[in-house]
Amino acid sequence: MKQRTLGKNGPLVSALGLGCMGMSDFYGARDDAESIATIHHALDCGLTLLDTADMYGFGGNEELIGRALKGRRHQAFLATKFGIVRSQTDVTVRGFNGRPEYVRAACDASLRRLGTDTIDLYYQHRVDPDTPIEDTVGAMAGLVRAGKVRHLGLSEAGVATIRRAQAVHPIAALQSEYSLWTRDPEDGALAVCRELGISLVPYSPLGRGFLTGQIKRFEDFAADDYRRISPRFQGENFQHNLDLVQRVGQLAAAKGCTPGQLALAWVLAQGGDIIPIPGTKRRAYLDENLGALDVVLTPSELAQIESLVPKGAAAGLRYPAAMMGALGR
Repeated sequence: MKQRTLGKNGPLVSALGLGCMGMSDFYGARDDAESIATIHHALDCGLTLLDTADMYGFGGNEELIGRALKGRRHQAFLATKFGIVRSQTDVTVRGFNGRPEYVRAACDASLRRLGTDTIDLYYQHRVDPDTPIEDTVGAMAGLVRAGKVRHLGLSEAGVATIRRAQAVHPIAALQSEYSLWTRDPEDGALAVCRELGISLVPYSPLGRGFLTGQIKRFEDFAADDYRRISPRFQGENFQHNLDLVQRVGQLAAAKGCTPGQLALAWVLAQGGDIIPIPGTKRRAYLDENLGALDVVLTPSELAQIESLVPKGAAAGLRYPAAMMGALGR
């Protein structure tokens, strides 16, 4: 398994991680047995970076990973997140808490659910606008000193916030959405990460599954699938974005790989400091994703991809309007 360095002089982790959110939430019915088998298969293949958060499944995703890692914790580089407070009834409602006392309590709760003594990478999931980032990261740094956390990260933070956080304690990773159809980190976040020696960890590098070419009809989504409320899957946006995926599919066919592998290879090709975490809850899709590590794109192929799927090509916001304000703070 290919590896990449996390942060500046940090540990080596697998060049591709596994996003575990969909195993418990947002993307249809759960299948815990297959999800645990997928985690075990990932570890068997040398994939070490597992990503979760305390809000996925209201803690259930961390508990699932804790069960999967019994006896195998030493094989995993475990990342989780805190700071989003969810509504039990409305998926679009979010609160944010970065107060120091909350940071400490959230960490202890995650450790219990995960069944471990230490979290390898602990992210602030979203910036709390009512708590200075210095206070939040100061509390996170205290967790490092206490031995409860090894490395610190931020998710969807703005450039100024990243700089302020780094001044308090080294930040190893910034997690942000990044893919062929979501290029927001190129607007400043990626540059400041490179200046400061912070890895970019892209989530949804397959455009929430759209870039795999497997999604054909809006009606195929389960009633509780998050994508039913995502603007990029609505109305005319759906067909526009489907046309983009068809372009990716044509390039992939010429390359001899799947559309998803081409999309992941593009993300990987953007720099050795980028560690994508495509999510899946099935072993077959995990194997397909891992195949992207063997897809090498030439400069001319990268230029062709850029011409067919340029920055800003996707139609629609990447989150419902009510949730967009939490990004880039």
